[in-house]
Amino acid sequence: MATTVQDLGNPDAAEVAEALGRGNCGEVARGPGRRAQYSADASNYRRIPLAVVFPRVREHVLNALAVCRRLGVPVTSRGAGTSTSGQAVGPGVVLDFSRYFNGLLVLDPQTRTATVEPGIVLDDLQRAASAHGLLFGADPSTHSRCTLGGMIGNNACGSHSLAWGRTADNVLELDAVTYRGTVVRLGEMTQQEIDEAIAAGGDRGQLIASLYRLAQDNLAALRTKLGQFPRQVSGYALEHLLPERRFNLARALVGSEGTLAVILSATVRLISPPPARALVVLGFQDAGAAADAVPALLGHQPLALEGLDHALTDIVTRPETRAAIDTLPAARAWLFAELGGRADELLPRATELAETARQARGCTGSEVITDLARARRLWRIREDGAGLATRLTDGSEAWPGWEDAAVPPDQLGSYLRQFNHLLAQYDLQGAVYGHFGEGCLHVRINFDFTTEQGTAVFRTFVTDAAKLVAAHGGSLSGEHGDGQARSELLPLMYGPDIIALFEEFKNIWDPDNGLNPGVIVRPLPVDANLKVSPRRKPLPLAPPSRGFAFHADDGDFAKATRRCVGVGKCRTAAHRGDVMCPSYRVTLDEKDSTRGRARLLYEMTQGEVITDGWRSAEVRDALDLCLSCKGCSADCPVGVDMATYKSEFLYHHYRRRVRPVSHYTMGWLPRLSRLAARMPRPVNALTASRLAPVVKRLGGIAAQREIPRFADETFLTWFRRRTPPGDGGRGPVMLWVDSFNNHFTPEVLRAGVAVLENAGFRVQVPGGTQCCGLTWITTGQLGIARRIAQRSVNTLASAVELGMPVVGLEPSCTAVLRTDLPELLDGDGRARALAGATVTLAELLVHRAPDWQPPRIDARSISQTHCHQHATSGFSSDSALLHRMGVDNTTLESGCCGLAGNFGFERGHYDVSVAAGEQVLLPAVRSAAPDTHILADGFSCRTQIAQQTDRTGTHLAQLIARTLPKEHT
Repeated sequence: MATTVQDLGNPDAAEVAEALGRGNCGEVARGPGRRAQYSADASNYRRIPLAVVFPRVREHVLNALAVCRRLGVPVTSRGAGTSTSGQAVGPGVVLDFSRYFNGLLVLDPQTRTATVEPGIVLDDLQRAASAHGLLFGADPSTHSRCTLGGMIGNNACGSHSLAWGRTADNVLELDAVTYRGTVVRLGEMTQQEIDEAIAAGGDRGQLIASLYRLAQDNLAALRTKLGQFPRQVSGYALEHLLPERRFNLARALVGSEGTLAVILSATVRLISPPPARALVVLGFQDAGAAADAVPALLGHQPLALEGLDHALTDIVTRPETRAAIDTLPAARAWLFAELGGRADELLPRATELAETARQARGCTGSEVITDLARARRLWRIREDGAGLATRLTDGSEAWPGWEDAAVPPDQLGSYLRQFNHLLAQYDLQGAVYGHFGEGCLHVRINFDFTTEQGTAVFRTFVTDAAKLVAAHGGSLSGEHGDGQARSELLPLMYGPDIIALFEEFKNIWDPDNGLNPGVIVRPLPVDANLKVSPRRKPLPLAPPSRGFAFHADDGDFAKATRRCVGVGKCRTAAHRGDVMCPSYRVTLDEKDSTRGRARLLYEMTQGEVITDGWRSAEVRDALDLCLSCKGCSADCPVGVDMATYKSEFLYHHYRRRVRPVSHYTMGWLPRLSRLAARMPRPVNALTASRLAPVVKRLGGIAAQREIPRFADETFLTWFRRRTPPGDGGRGPVMLWVDSFNNHFTPEVLRAGVAVLENAGFRVQVPGGTQCCGLTWITTGQLGIARRIAQRSVNTLASAVELGMPVVGLEPSCTAVLRTDLPELLDGDGRARALAGATVTLAELLVHRAPDWQPPRIDARSISQTHCHQHATSGFSSDSALLHRMGVDNTTLESGCCGLAGNFGFERGHYDVSVAAGEQVLLPAVRSAAPDTHILADGFSCRTQIAQQTDRTGTHLAQLIARTLPKEHT
C-alpha cells in the first residue's frame, strides 16, 4: 500500500511547485499571491494550498496526481470555488478546472445528452443546449459561474430540481481517476456487466468487486437509511449501489465532494423545458405560514417553489432591486411558484394555485406574473440571496455554517419555527430563504467569529441545529454538501453503522486519503481552519491613517475586504447588464476577479501569506488590471467596492515613495490641462507630431493610444463671456464643470447649458476652477484628492444649502460627488449634502421638470451606460427621457468600455482595455446602422469608440440640443 498523505508531513511549497512544473501538469501557479487567492471559497474556511494547477487536458490531471502521490500531497478539485461548505479549499495542491479544462465535447440533440469537461460553466452548457430547445435540469443560483464538476462534487440542485431533479438525477456517465491513477468509466451496470468487470480483474475490477461486495453486505441499511427523500444530500449516496438502482457508480460518485476520484468528463441528460412559464407570487404573514402552505401547493406540480423571508428583502438597497421588491404583495414572507406548460393553460393553472394558497393560514395575497422581464427581476432577488444576506439590516456580518439543511416538505413548517426558536435562544439572527418546495432552507447567521466566545457559540449552535434536523427526519445538507462545515456532525444524523459504511466506501476508492482529506469521513472539526478567527492575530498595518472612512464597515479596512464571502458573481463571463468584472471577463483568471483581489487584500491584513502589508508587490500586481469601474459596488451582492479598495491600497503602498510616471501625468491631468489650455494649439501640434512617441513614453502612456486634442477654447472661457437668455423660471441649477469636458469636449457642456435653459433653468457654474479629484482618487493620491474635494465642497456649500441641484454631465465625476466625497471628507456633513444634491441631466429633467417637453426625435440609438453611472444611479431616467423624445433606444448590455479613464491610456493596459471593449460595445457600434445615434455620456466611452471604430459617440445633452431652437444652442 502506498504511504498515506498523513505520513509524509508537510512538503515545502516551493518543492511541490517545482515538481509539478517539471511534471507536465499544465500551468502551475506558485508564490504567495496565488496561494492566498485560493485559500478560501464561499465558506467560512481558509486553508492555504501549497500550489495551484490549471490543467488543460486530462494528461495534465493524471500527471499532477502522479506527482502529488509521489510527494504524499493531498489534492483538492476546484471549479468556480463557490462552495459554502469548504470542499474547495485544501492544504495540498488545488486543481482548478475552470480556467482551461472547460470544454463542451459532445452535444447530441437526438439523444438529449451532452459530454463535458468538469470546468465548463453551467450557463455555457445551457446556452449551447438552448440552441436545440434543451437545458440541463439542475440550476443552482450560481449558474452564471458554477462548473459542472463542482455541481457533481456536491450534487447541486437549484430551484428547478423540484421538477427536473438534482445533478445526480441527470448524470449518465462519468470518466474519473482515483488518487492512485486508476482511470474508470462509470455508469449504470447490469449484473452481467458487474460479473464481467470483476472477472477481468485489474484495478478497475478490484474496485468494482469491493463496491459490489459492500452493497450486497448492506442492502437493508442502504434501503432504509439512505435516499429517503430527494434533498438527503449529506454523506455518500450509497443508495445508488442497490440493484434496483442498477448499481450506478456514476450517481454514487455524485455528491462525494472530490473525496473519492477526480472527474475527467461527464455525460449528462438534457431535458426539454416547457414552452411557456408563469410566476405566481404568494404573500404570507410569516415564513412559517409560507412553509405550512407548501404541501398543498405541490399538488399543482410547480416547476419551482421558492421562499423568501422579509429579513432578506429588508436588506436590499440597490434601487433597481428595491423597486422590484416593492412590487411584491404586502407580506412578511413570500413564495414564488413557477408553473410551466402551454401558454393557454398557464393562467387557469396559476389561478387555481393562487386559490389554494389563499385558503392556507396566513396567506395575505397573491399575484400572477406573466411579464417575463418582471419575473426575471424577481428571480434575481432569490438568486442573489447568498450575497444579499451577508449583511443584515443592522449592518452585522452574516455567515454560512448552517445554510442548507433540508427536511421532508411536510415537516418544513415545524422545523422552521423550531429553528427560529433556536436562533432566538442563542441571540442570533438570520435571513431565511430557499427551496421551500423541497424542504431546503438557506440562512446566513450573524455568528461572531472574531471572539473565542462567539466561535464557541457557533459550534454549539450548529450541533443543536443538527439534532433538530435529525429529529425532523432531515439532512444536514440539502445541496451544498458536508465539506468541513458539517462532516463532523454526520453522526448526529446517521448511526455508527452508516458512518462505518461511509468510511469503508472512502477506503475502497482512496485508501491513501489523498483526495480532499477531512471531508465526510475522518472529519476536521467544524470550528477548525476558520477564515475569521480570534486565534489568528492580524498584521498591524501602518500607517494607521485611512484614506477613506469606510463608514459602512466601521472604519475597518479588513472588515471591508471581508465583504467578499466568495459567492463569485464577479466570475460571470457573460454580459447580462452587469459591469462586474471587466478584467476577469478578458483574462478568465481568478487573480483578475473582484473576489481574487478581495481575497488577497484580506490575506494582506492577516499577515500570514502576504507578509509585507501595504508594501506588498503581489497585491499591487493583482490590482494592476482593476479598471476602477465601480461595477462591483453595484453588481456584487455584498457590495464589494474594489475601486475604493484599490485607491486605499495605492495610497498606502506609494506613501513617501516614487510612483509610476502615469500617476504624475494622468493622475494630475486636471492641473496639466489648465496649463495646456493656455496654449492648446502648440500642445496639440506636439502630441500629433513625430515627437508623440517620446511624449507617450515619458508620460507612461500606451504607444498605441492617441492623445486627445485640447479644445481651442475651454467651456469656462465661453460661459463667462456669454449673456444667458431668459429668466430661468424653474430656478437656478449648478452645472458641475468637469475637467474632461471643459478642456477636451466643451461642446458637451455647452449642449448641457442649452438643454437646461430650454427646460427653464438658470444655469450657474462654481466660482474659480473646481475639480472633484477623480484622477487623484483613482491613482491613490488621496491626500491631494482630499484637499481638492474639500475646496469644491466649500465652494458649493452655500448653493447646496439653498436647495440648488448640482448637475453633472460626466458620469465619473458625478459618481465622485455622490459616493467618494463623503468617504474622503469624513465628518463633513456638507459633503453628504452635496452628494444628495448631485443629479444627472436626465434625473433633473425627468424629476424636476416633468412637464417639460423635449424635442421629438424620431430616431434610433444604442446607449453605452458609463460604469460609474451604472454603479451610482442607473439608466432608468435616461430611458424615460429618451422614450419621451420618441427615440427608439437599445441599452447595450456591454459592461465597461475598457478605457476607464487613465487605465486604458496607461502603458501595459492597452490590450486588456481594447479586449474589454471588443466583447460587446465595439462590435455593436460597428454594426449599428449609419443613422443610429451612438449615445455615450462618458468621456472615456466616447474616446474608446472614436479610437477603435469609425464612429463617434454622442452625449445625451448633445442629442437633445441638436434639435432645439437656435437661440438655445
